[in-house]
Amino acid sequence: MGLLSMLGLSGKQENVAEFMAKDAVIVDVRTPGEFQGGHIKGSKNIPLNVLSDKISEIKKWNKPVIACCASGMRSAQATSILKSNGVDAMNGGGWSSLQNKL
Repeated sequence: MGLLSMLGLSGKQENVAEFMAKDAVIVDVRTPGEFQGGHIKGSKNIPLNVLSDKISEIKKWNKPVIACCASGMRSAQATSILKSNGVDAMNGGGWSSLQNKL
């Protein structure tokens, strides 16, 4: 797996519609304050700094994950963490642009 792919930045081989068709969970990795300022309805707020501590909880969902944040940088890191722990994940980028794709 290439570096860009690990970061979830490779060409959009995985697309949002395919992940949503698999009943994906949207995980917003911004801070709780940022999340309260606006987010995708139904998304779960798991800040990037605690994501690693929540891997076992996320795995119990047994669903793919679309990570989002403000711009796509933190969600890229989150995607890398999730994938390295065996979670089917993709970088959804910034939450507002992701919302427009839903």
